[in-house]
Amino acid sequence: MEKAKISVIQLFALMFIFNLGTALIVSYGITAKKDAWLSILLGMGGGILVFFIYYLLFRQYPNLPFTACIRKIVGKYIGWGLGLIYCLFFLYIAARNIRDFGDLLLSSTLPNTPLLAINLTLVLVICYIIHLGIEVIGRTGEVFIVILLLFGIAANFFVLVSGDIDFQQVRPFLEHGWKPVLTTTVSFTMIFPFGEMLVFTMLLPYLNRPDLVKRVWVFSIISSGLVLSWTAVLNMSVLGISAMERSTFPTLNTIGKVNLLEFIERLDALVVFTLLMTVFFKASVLVYGTMIGLVDLFKLESHKPIILPIGIVVIFLSMTIASSFSEHIEEGLDIVLKYLSIPLLIILPLVLFLISMIRNILKRKAN
Repeated sequence: MEKAKISVIQLFALMFIFNLGTALIVSYGITAKKDAWLSILLGMGGGILVFFIYYLLFRQYPNLPFTACIRKIVGKYIGWGLGLIYCLFFLYIAARNIRDFGDLLLSSTLPNTPLLAINLTLVLVICYIIHLGIEVIGRTGEVFIVILLLFGIAANFFVLVSGDIDFQQVRPFLEHGWKPVLTTTVSFTMIFPFGEMLVFTMLLPYLNRPDLVKRVWVFSIISSGLVLSWTAVLNMSVLGISAMERSTFPTLNTIGKVNLLEFIERLDALVVFTLLMTVFFKASVLVYGTMIGLVDLFKLESHKPIILPIGIVVIFLSMTIASSFSEHIEEGLDIVLKYLSIPLLIILPLVLFLISMIRNILKRKAN
């Protein structure tokens, strides 16, 4: 592993930006209809419960990345295979996020630019910052979280004073009952993005204050969950439920409606820059987590020789993941969440924790 350390504030910055990711821009939780904001809050609560599974595993092996932790629990060979599956999963999620950013840029500001040019540029910058190391990623996140918050405050201010908001569009509360809210929570908002934070178990050994992991992780989930829930309320209040369901990037449409004094308008750039920052850091963390895992699994001396090959794989995946953006979204909701995210982010960590707990009980009895 790289001989480096990151501070508590840097870890929080990375976690907060990671959770916002693409969830800030897409129709997050819209299957719960007008109660999307409630589904996000419940998903936030579910994310905290899932975190405690990760945290209890981390406490048993605080100096090891998650891939090494798996081998300690289920054995060398099965653990190695599962570790490789997690590395490939992190890489795939990174490619999906890069595709999201590329498609947003194509639909909003650069319609005549090839998707490959956008994805290639972003991946090259990600490869460069990963080459510089985790400390540089942490320090950069510390700076960019301030810029991100300033953009968010500005965007919210302009939307709130624009006169386009009608909070009655969020009512009635629980119009379709609890079923769609709970279904959306369990199958979607709890897993994306809060469950995806499992990748941070690859970075926790770098933290200079491991005793503060619990506070940082929980606070990052709560703060980002509140931001995502408020964003859903804001989008619904401006666009209404029918427009939200049809829209690919509702936050972009919400900001696009701002027109103050025939002077302050065309604020789409705020959304584009926001997504650029969130996707950049989320993909960087996912790719870096993949590289830590591969270094651990294949006993490499450094992650630097594999940066470029991994970057090429990410570019290839982001281009071939789907033939269109609608297919990309459908694949994410119908296949990735059900058959990859739920088993890998919830079921398997829970099984690992139970196995670990049973083994510890048997050891105590033997002694």
